[in-house]
Amino acid sequence: MPLGIVTGKVAGVTLSGILTAMVTPFDADGALAEEPAARLMRHLLSHGSDGLVLTGTTGEASTLTDDEKALMWEIGVEVTRATAPGAPVIAGSGSNDTRHAVELTERAAEAGVDAALVVAPYYNRPNRRGLIAHFRAVANATDLPIVVYNIPARTGVDMPNDLLDELGQIENVVAIKQARAEDLRAIDGMDLLAGNDDMLRAVLELGGTGGILVASHLVGPQMRRMIDEPDARAEIDAELAPLHRALAVAPPVISVKTALTMLGHDVGGVRLPMVDASEDERAAIRSALEAHGLLERV
Repeated sequence: MPLGIVTGKVAGVTLSGILTAMVTPFDADGALAEEPAARLMRHLLSHGSDGLVLTGTTGEASTLTDDEKALMWEIGVEVTRATAPGAPVIAGSGSNDTRHAVELTERAAEAGVDAALVVAPYYNRPNRRGLIAHFRAVANATDLPIVVYNIPARTGVDMPNDLLDELGQIENVVAIKQARAEDLRAIDGMDLLAGNDDMLRAVLELGGTGGILVASHLVGPQMRRMIDEPDARAEIDAELAPLHRALAVAPPVISVKTALTMLGHDVGGVRLPMVDASEDERAAIRSALEAHGLLERV
């Protein structure tokens, strides 16, 4: 169950623990697969995930229509309320167009989600004042708790800690998904969430509340143990390191969808410009799953 650690700025939602950045299942024609999505949600919530992050990077948000995003949010809310009451559903509603980010966040609120994940504007690379104005505009347009997403490797924009401290003073900005490992520290006014799988241990050691993670599709219970059993944290982290490396042989959504398919989950392929895993990539992923005891050796 979630840790129950919150900033106190926005009541009624817990943004902590193992929050899985879920893939978006597609059918053979590349359309959003609703029932497989619901099945995967139920599986994750019963296998170590304290909540779900939908339509983020791993959910292939950049190739989803607004209607597809809204449908994923609606399915997520319905599934969690029925099977894991209290588990938060966090909607990836960011954009590099502030107006679009506002519209998506408003639509996410209408779908009943518990919080919104808002990425730093990518490609157009605003300056500091522009970044602050962007997040303030999104936050002011909704009552939802906002999770700021700092991932400079994808956006081309790195938000330094002092800027994040300033964003943390906005009333409903409650957490940071930090995917920059350098200069990692707690942020004033925000809960600290690991933005990469291999950062979870370091974030927890700093007093962070959990992470928005990908490997938890496969090893959610073990990642949850890193929170519940701090004395075993280093050992568990070392055990998971080979799997983290294997999932990095291709872009994460490709790797984790490949792994999920190998484990019998109906998640389909990826949308262009992503492409299916190569034979070498598949072999590396299969080997890691076998070594971790998730898949029988053949």
